[in-house]
Amino acid sequence: LFAFCLSLCVSPVLIYGQERGLLRSGQVTIVYEEPWKEAAREVADAYPIAKRDVEKKLRWAATFSPKVVLVRDSKVFQEMVGSSLFAAYAVPESNLIVIDQSRMSVSPFTMEVTLEHELCHLLLHDHLKGKDIPKWLEEGVCTWVSQGIAEILMEQKRSLLNEALLAGRLIPLRALSRRFPRDRESLLLAYEESKSIVSYMVEAHGLEGLLETLRWVRQGHPWEDAVQGALGVPFDELEQNWAE
Repeated sequence: LFAFCLSLCVSPVLIYGQERGLLRSGQVTIVYEEPWKEAAREVADAYPIAKRDVEKKLRWAATFSPKVVLVRDSKVFQEMVGSSLFAAYAVPESNLIVIDQSRMSVSPFTMEVTLEHELCHLLLHDHLKGKDIPKWLEEGVCTWVSQGIAEILMEQKRSLLNEALLAGRLIPLRALSRRFPRDRESLLLAYEESKSIVSYMVEAHGLEGLLETLRWVRQGHPWEDAVQGALGVPFDELEQNWAE
């Protein structure tokens, strides 16, 4: 997949036999399948707004110019990511965002929310420069920034988090530090937990507490030390307080 994404950066003209167009603005390059140039213009218009909002919330500048690839065929996109749950993903190593364009008009997705979420991933990796950020924190921050789990398809109307809490089946956050589960319900629960714990960090310790945690990570501290150093509580205590 990474090799495929790199090839997009070099010659995104023919992919899966589809003719592609390029739309360049001052801040972003959009690769789209003909005849979806209007969708590319939507991205070009939405990107500066998404960039401004992400920079304002994280107080970090996005100095890079990303590429956004719009995939017209959901089946092709699902083959790329290996799942029907995802509607977008980011490749930080290439400053690349790939979006399933066919699902952008389906509630609860909007292009602006999706761009904010994926741009947040790129911005975190750009500023952390390979530092150790746990997956639950990264996904939680990007969900908090975009105010939505934009990269996965949230079809269920019930809260898996509430059900897991009442049944005593929360996934320990340490188990979500490197990767998320692959099965549908566990994956969705992992996203809900990540969103909830970061929202709790902001609620209990203020926005500055969350940003200070990221600063500690950026300085090279192990993430558990970053949590305790920034928030003044051990990670296990933070997790327990959140669950309660």
